[in-house]
Amino acid sequence: MSYTQKVLDQLVARNPGEPEFHQAAKEVLGSLELVVEQRPEIEKNGLLERLIEPERQIIFRVPWVDDNGIVRVNRGFRVQFNSAIGPYKGGLRFHPSVNLGIIKFLGFEQIFKNSLTGLPIGGGKGGSDFDPKGKSDREVMAFCQSFMNELYRHIGADVDVPAGDIGVGAREIGFLYGQYKKLTGNYESVLTGKGIPYGGSLARTQATGYGLVYFVNEMVKDAGKSLKGARVIVSGSGNVAIYAAEKVYQMGGTPIAMCDSTGWIYDKDGVDLDAVKQIKEVQRARLREYTSYRPNAEYHEGVGIWTVPCDIALPCATQNELHLEDAKTLVKNGCYAVAEGANMPTTPDAIDYLMANGILYSPGKASNAGGVATSALEMSQNAMRLSWTFDEVDEKLHGIMVNIYENCARAASNYGCAGNLMAGANIAGFEKVCNAMLAQGIV
Repeated sequence: MSYTQKVLDQLVARNPGEPEFHQAAKEVLGSLELVVEQRPEIEKNGLLERLIEPERQIIFRVPWVDDNGIVRVNRGFRVQFNSAIGPYKGGLRFHPSVNLGIIKFLGFEQIFKNSLTGLPIGGGKGGSDFDPKGKSDREVMAFCQSFMNELYRHIGADVDVPAGDIGVGAREIGFLYGQYKKLTGNYESVLTGKGIPYGGSLARTQATGYGLVYFVNEMVKDAGKSLKGARVIVSGSGNVAIYAAEKVYQMGGTPIAMCDSTGWIYDKDGVDLDAVKQIKEVQRARLREYTSYRPNAEYHEGVGIWTVPCDIALPCATQNELHLEDAKTLVKNGCYAVAEGANMPTTPDAIDYLMANGILYSPGKASNAGGVATSALEMSQNAMRLSWTFDEVDEKLHGIMVNIYENCARAASNYGCAGNLMAGANIAGFEKVCNAMLAQGIV
């Protein structure tokens, strides 16, 4: 039995009932066989065993009172996975599906994503099974304040710097930061994604979506293709999806379909992003309202967005949203590239099918790293008491995403799997963390 398989078997045995974590670890460790074979010091120092075990896992209760005076109790999590190259960095997710296994999968992915940015940030993730949808601002504030009453003990500008994720936007970050400041008396860069008036970075809102499209542009250009004139499906309708679609327009493509948790829209002339922003960001409503803005567009309940013929597909919603049958449909309809804007949105069998059929494929840890990269840029601005312009941040983001693509492609080529960006991303992200862990000893 190989060293990587032995470690993976150990992980599954010690972490039962956490399929997403198993899936993420299997994908990464499967790519590292060649690296491990060439570097015996990795096994000698038990590096993979240490890599798959979080440095710290924090679980806590979050009591709060709703608008009817009823006491509610949710569960909070923070998994501080690896700090070999910098303080823990990763978002907070507020969603009913959140459990320890989900947070561990996200935190594990974050190690390699953060490494790929080239910036000094380690991997972590957190969140709660609290659902902000349908809650009043006062209820969200009450929950966030209670959540921070425990979390503040475990974070800090040089320790752990959370950010937003699903269910945690500007409103939630504001409430969390206000409570942290009250509890500690410190005005420091302990949360990113903050509002511009109190230390936030311009372009942070757009960063993940823009970064995704910058990466895609490099990927398709390397294959002799172009975003200009491309028909693009963007799943989701949150922050990442909206700004990915916006950047697609800016680079000459046309986003023709988007979705939310209840259904999807198809607009052959191109999605009206002003309408989507009004529905999702202002009204906090469902995409079924879209046809009231664009009567000639189509709205369909349920799943099915991947049936729309396209050139490029950008899954930007949530994990495991693109399945094998979806991959087969995309290939049949002429799609030539799939790049992930969400964390692990494509199932393993779908990835295998896409790659076996010559589809350009990019894993989220590479192509959606723009958000955390810009969060790290926000940390830098806070530390220097500076505020860069939108164009300055966007230029740095563009450069980071180009470098990520080039590093992934180079790593894949160096280990004999040219064109396999999944392997390249895992190897490139791993090697930096590996070298840091070896240098720091058994800690």
